[in-house]
Amino acid sequence: MPIKTQSDLPAKEILENENIFVMDELRAIHQDIRPLQVLILNNMPVKQDTELQLLRLLSNTPLQVDVTFMNTKTHVSLNTSASHLNKFYTTLDEVRNRKFDGMIVTGAPVEDISFEEVDYWQETCEILDWAEEHVTSTLHICWAAQAGFYHYYGINKNLLQKKLSGVYEHKVSNRKVPLVRGFDDIFLAPHSRHTETPAAAIHACKELTVLAESPEAGVFLAIAEGGKKIFVTGHPEYDRYTLNNEYYRDLNKGLPIQIPYNYYPGDNPEERPLLQWRGHSNSLYSNWLNYYVYQVTPYDL
Repeated sequence: MPIKTQSDLPAKEILENENIFVMDELRAIHQDIRPLQVLILNNMPVKQDTELQLLRLLSNTPLQVDVTFMNTKTHVSLNTSASHLNKFYTTLDEVRNRKFDGMIVTGAPVEDISFEEVDYWQETCEILDWAEEHVTSTLHICWAAQAGFYHYYGINKNLLQKKLSGVYEHKVSNRKVPLVRGFDDIFLAPHSRHTETPAAAIHACKELTVLAESPEAGVFLAIAEGGKKIFVTGHPEYDRYTLNNEYYRDLNKGLPIQIPYNYYPGDNPEERPLLQWRGHSNSLYSNWLNYYVYQVTPYDL
C-alpha cells in the first residue's frame, strides 16, 4: 500500500531505499481515493525508530494510508528533538474534532511503575476515551495493551521476576477470527518487557477473546467489541536488531540482563540475529487494516 507522509519525514527516504512505496502529499491529492486515516500515538522514547517500524508494516496492502503521528503534551521527550516533534507530531487538542479510521498506541518504557505514576497516564486515558467515539479500530501494543486491559477492564499487570526478552512461539487459539487469517498454527513474535497482564485474568474477562498465546510469554493477541479494540502484548513491529540493541544497552548499564531467548543463532550475541517473525507481523497489520478498518469504517468520516 502507498503510505502517505510528510515529504521531509526522515523515515521516508529510508523506506524508499527499502523499495517501499511512500507517497507524499502532492501525489496523494491527485488520486481520486479516500485514504484511510490512521493516527499513531507514539510513546516510545526514540520516536524515529518506531515511526520506521510501523510504517514498514502499514505498507503491505493495496490500501492508501494517510498517517498522522501524535504525542502526549504532558511528557517531555528526552530522546527525540523538539524540532522533530513540532514538525511531524500533533496532540489530542489539535485533532480532537477529527475522526480516524484506525489508531495505533505504542508501547512505552514505563512498565516497571504503576499506571498512575506515569506522568502522561491521565492524558492517555483521555485519548483512549476519545477514541471510543472518534476511531473505528484501535491497536494497542505492549505497554499500551497492558494499559488498555487496565483502563477498560480493570485488569492490572504483574511484575515479572526477570525481564521477558526474546522471540517466542505462539499458538493460534481461534482461527475463525479474521485477524489471524493466514497465520500458521504456531508462529514466532518478539517480546521485551518486565511485566505481564495475567493470562488467567484475560481469559476470565467476558469482553475479551484470546486469539493467540504462548506458554512462556502468555497471551499475545486479544480482541474486543468485534475488533474495535485489539491488544498485542509483544512487539511484532520490531526490526532484526531491536532486541540486540536493547540487550547491549542494558548490558552497558550493568543491568542483570540475559541473552534474548531464541534470538541469536546458538545463543551467541556475536552472531547476526535471525529475523523469524516478519511474515506474520505483516499479516497481522494487513488483516487489521483490511477487516477491522477498511471493511468497517464509513466512507465519509
